[in-house]
Amino acid sequence: MKALWQRYLDGIPEYLARHYWWAYLSPFGVWFFDHRPVINPILFGQYQAILNEVMRRYETAPSPRTLQVTCAYGALTPTLTRSAATGELHLMDAAAIQLRAAQQKIPADARRPSFARMNAESLAYADNSFDTIILFFLLHELPPDARTRTLDEALRTLKPGGRVLIADYGHITRSHLLHRVPLLRALLEALEPFLREFWHGDLDASLMASAARSSLQLKACAGTAIFRGFYRVREYRAQEQLHNTR
Repeated sequence: MKALWQRYLDGIPEYLARHYWWAYLSPFGVWFFDHRPVINPILFGQYQAILNEVMRRYETAPSPRTLQVTCAYGALTPTLTRSAATGELHLMDAAAIQLRAAQQKIPADARRPSFARMNAESLAYADNSFDTIILFFLLHELPPDARTRTLDEALRTLKPGGRVLIADYGHITRSHLLHRVPLLRALLEALEPFLREFWHGDLDASLMASAARSSLQLKACAGTAIFRGFYRVREYRAQEQLHNTR
């Protein structure tokens, strides 16, 4: 008899179906978690602050072509569709149910994104396609190998002169109260099986390594710590294209 998560394997990465079917693939989960009164407590009341910081950075310059890598619960996608900075908006996800849910959130008077079902580890976009790429609370949910491939693909499709915006958990510390509570850490790591490795990883180094593989020079801009660093918003800019040896 198949395990419950195996019922969701239709074109879905194995780790996503195994660990996150209840949150991202089941119809009830998709309905339940996409409500502000649910999202905000999960993020310890910081959802709007995180979204505001992403949009503040996003709207510092026009973005003729923007890619949102995977759907995100909450208001990110509809906010992007209403932003004056947005030209074309492309949204991809491995799960058809997530794409359908995102489509239903687009206001009638907003620009319509281009939706595509694909795996973030193997994007079907050409090199140098996007001016802005956004990864919103995605990276901590990926196994290390999948995270590396996702970053490689994001940097491959980023235009020279473009930017990457990342919102996610901050680096683990000894000072933050929530990092110091063993029961809370254990609960978060049970719900997010790849969070521990992400907490202890070097995000800047990972981005720089992916940029090098795409022959990009990447500059890490000053990040924003939210909730005393429990969350962070990071911005990276591609400075210029080097000689491509691939």
